[in-house]
Amino acid sequence: MNIAVVGMGVAGSYLASRLRDAHNVVGFDRLSEDKFDAVCAWGTSRHGINRFAKDCGLNFEDFVLFDGREMLVDMGNKKDPIGIKLKGLCTFDKRAFIMAMAKGTEMVLGKQVSQTLLNEDFDMIVDATGLPRPLLPRIKQDIMIPCVQYKVKMSEHPYDDFYIKPLSGLSGYFWYFPLENGYAHIGGGDYHRTHNEELNRFIKDNKCEVLKKVGRPVRITPPSQCEPFFEGKVVGVGESIGSVYPLLGEGIIPSLQCADLLADNLGDLANYRAEVLSKFRIYQDVFNFIKAKIQGRFSLFSQLPGLMSMFWHMKTNDKRYGMDIKLMDMLKVVRNS
Repeated sequence: MNIAVVGMGVAGSYLASRLRDAHNVVGFDRLSEDKFDAVCAWGTSRHGINRFAKDCGLNFEDFVLFDGREMLVDMGNKKDPIGIKLKGLCTFDKRAFIMAMAKGTEMVLGKQVSQTLLNEDFDMIVDATGLPRPLLPRIKQDIMIPCVQYKVKMSEHPYDDFYIKPLSGLSGYFWYFPLENGYAHIGGGDYHRTHNEELNRFIKDNKCEVLKKVGRPVRITPPSQCEPFFEGKVVGVGESIGSVYPLLGEGIIPSLQCADLLADNLGDLANYRAEVLSKFRIYQDVFNFIKAKIQGRFSLFSQLPGLMSMFWHMKTNDKRYGMDIKLMDMLKVVRNS
């Protein structure tokens, strides 16, 4: 097959790597190689991502920047912080990892792809663009979280490990993720756009030298509300069809999982749709939980079934999330946010 992969981020680059030995694959991205970046704290679980790296002939350890031991969750209002034991959560050089996966794929960079691509000689066009999904129908009632991230350097770091601070109403959070050699990613995302205040305060209080700033929203709408996944010869993958875990805004491993499902079902898109909906079914429960919070109609009693489903999902997949999840810790975050 002649396949165009539009968007050479995590999902697109991994998918191209999986397909290029058996198919003619061309990757497209609107950014040139020197300008490529993403709003992402570069945090992931080594246990969750190792297998995908091996599928591309890579050793994930070559890209690790920092190994976490404990994540500090700041509840604010003079409440005691929560310490979450980590199980493989790390920061990694996401840009270098994507470039390594994409190596060997024919690519057209620095070009904004439009509907005219549909007229070219491709049997399948994969929309892996994430938020824009320009080649698929617009999502109805899409929910996105505005996000901003800075790469910073400080003479003295306030934390020596991962740190997050949930924002009021659990509508977003501030993050501090260590990198290497005294650098860190700090960022924030919030449905109500209060994250900029938190970021500006942190930069001022810690005399941060800002080296880079990037920003774009993150989709938290689950796959069940992002249909259609395919139309004509276009098929979506990754964040384009909602593979972002709504509680954390984390899409690296989910997008890789989604790309795997597409690679395994190239000739049966109806089965691809079914497997995506099955794989990410829990995302609907988590989305309903978060949506109730950000819209101010949350009650612990009514949302308890969703909370328990969310807890059980993360507890039984603790290595995939890279952290030791405890029910009492989750309840504290929910009650105090």
